[in-house]
Amino acid sequence: MKFIRKIIERIVESILTISGWVASITILLIVIFLFKEGIGLFNTSIIEKGYILCVNANNPVNELNPNQIKQIFDSDIENWNILKGNNEDIMLFRLDDIFNYYDENELGESYELLPDKIGDVITNNSNIIAFIPDEYFPKNHTNVKRLNTGKHNFADFITGNEWLPTATPTPLFGVLPLITGTLLVSFFAILLALPFGLGVAVFLSEIAPQTIRKLLKPMIELLAGIPSVVYGFFGLVVIVPFVQNTFNLPVGETAIAGSIVLAIMALPTIITIAEDSMRLTPRSMREASLALGGTHWQTIYRVVVPNASSGIIAAVILGIGRAIGETMAALMVTGNAAIITGNLFSPVRTIPATIAAELGEAPTGGAHYEALFILGCILFIITMLGSICAEFLANKKK
Repeated sequence: MKFIRKIIERIVESILTISGWVASITILLIVIFLFKEGIGLFNTSIIEKGYILCVNANNPVNELNPNQIKQIFDSDIENWNILKGNNEDIMLFRLDDIFNYYDENELGESYELLPDKIGDVITNNSNIIAFIPDEYFPKNHTNVKRLNTGKHNFADFITGNEWLPTATPTPLFGVLPLITGTLLVSFFAILLALPFGLGVAVFLSEIAPQTIRKLLKPMIELLAGIPSVVYGFFGLVVIVPFVQNTFNLPVGETAIAGSIVLAIMALPTIITIAEDSMRLTPRSMREASLALGGTHWQTIYRVVVPNASSGIIAAVILGIGRAIGETMAALMVTGNAAIITGNLFSPVRTIPATIAAELGEAPTGGAHYEALFILGCILFIITMLGSICAEFLANKKK
């Protein structure tokens, strides 16, 4: 029997070891896949895939950045001299504009003469900028040149203040509004949740009678299992109108509404972990405090809370992680406006909400698709840094 027991123990140990290795390798592969898919963005041209920008060969401008291209096609820049070119008004040309110069018969059957006709238009207009498919580039016209537009770079991605992934001719992937929106909503969510969470944890651990604790603790733990979309509906029906009417706002879907909903969602995590940490305080420490003349409240905030500080820190960090990574609730109540703002009463957009809202419409392998994977990488890094800080502070307290 002893021999059989050892064999069973060895088999169980092997199964657990293999399970641990499989789980670790799986997580590692997921992270590698995430970064591999996202990093491809920085090898992608800033111009929409399959298209190019062309100008007259006499135009001294040879290179444009994404913001300049956007301003040109939005008519915010109307003269080439702003871009160190000739003093001429900029003339925009898209493929459909060819019918302003030629009818279908002049373009030939199956439009085989289309590249030459486009070349003629660009040759005859020195101030033109043409946004055309690469296949229609007029190779036989020496008076036509491609603009050097370069590729997406990491600095513009991190510091850019416009997120316009579907703009033409060049999408803009400025992630700064999404990062600021995520941090703004998450910070104030924890600011709201922390005092309430710790207060309830102290009540359950040190004050509440056993019958009340046995009733409330399972109810609070049950709240952690409610789907986030339910919290989102609650926020949309209750919190959003409350915020709009209380602060007399044009819309209620704002950063403060998102913070309140995320604070409610983070409360069960903070309460449960903090309360468990406080209850682990040795009874001898409580009795020693009371024996030295300390009151009940003095024992709580001078003995119990300091002793449970590492667990409380872990609860806070896990609550922050819940707030930062939340998707559906944030998508439903924050307004989804990709703008940089420090105003809690303005609409914002978070990183998880952006991924959820746009991944379904992003072409697989395209720049938009890769940019969303980079957002996932940023979210992973933020969460990982939070976990590292929690581990450091917990060890320091120990």
